Amino acid sequence: MVNDYKKHDLYGKTLIQKIQLTPPFKFDFPVTEQACFLYVLQGEIQYEVDDEPVNIPTNYSLFLNCIQSGKQIYNSNPKSNCEIVIVTFYPEILKKIYDRELPVLLQTPKNIISNKSSEKINNDFLIQKYIEGLLFYFENPSLINEDILILKLKEILLLLSQTQNSEAIQLIISQLFSPATYTFKQIIEAHLFSQLTIEELARQNNLSVSSFKREFAKIYDDTPANYIKAKKLEKAAELLLRSNQRITEIAFDCGFNDLANFTKSFTGKYGVTPTNYRQNLNSKT
Repeated sequence: MVNDYKKHDLYGKTLIQKIQLTPPFKFDFPVTEQACFLYVLQGEIQYEVDDEPVNIPTNYSLFLNCIQSGKQIYNSNPKSNCEIVIVTFYPEILKKIYDRELPVLLQTPKNIISNKSSEKINNDFLIQKYIEGLLFYFENPSLINEDILILKLKEILLLLSQTQNSEAIQLIISQLFSPATYTFKQIIEAHLFSQLTIEELARQNNLSVSSFKREFAKIYDDTPANYIKAKKLEKAAELLLRSNQRITEIAFDCGFNDLANFTKSFTGKYGVTPTNYRQNLNSKT
């Protein structure tokens, strides 16, 4: 239950919030192009990563984006009141206040494909002092103005860039400015014909193997092994029809690491060996 709620807006959007909550509670973040920095002033909050609860205690923080799926924080302990401060990052506001060039923290890291969407930040003295400064303005709202809000937004970005979590935070927040956010499906399709294992594909999506399999089943209505194997064999059949490549080359190009395994899998799906499949197709043309 929300006991007290205060906020300050910038350019018509909620920038900073202070919320007092009495457990048990659940607080939802919508699916939208924004990122949030949550600081726990009192009590604790819980958050799930790969179906595993992560505890965020007093003076710790959570940084997350809401591009790909809804986020939720919660607390089921009725003995622990909770107070949090939230700073929200909107790409359009960040572009506006950094009209010349985005700082390094907001720029997309090179050669990184990831769906990482949250990061726990340990107790940090400078961030704690920053929050104390925000509390002053919540207690004295008449002193707040647009220029101060812009400065406070730039200040927290600078402080986050100096934490030991800066690399993960850059990865998360830069997704707001990426030309294309790498989704679960994009990562799967990009590696369909590789020799990556299920474990490696799960890591590419920053998921545990069990969470990866559940997400895969929701999207493709099949197991990863069945779906990926079927796609590899479909490509092999197409190459047998349209190219003059040797069968061993086709097997390798389609992600099979040995000819015997490829031949067995292909025969199981199409009822004939790759060689006979090609010969049968050629005899019909």
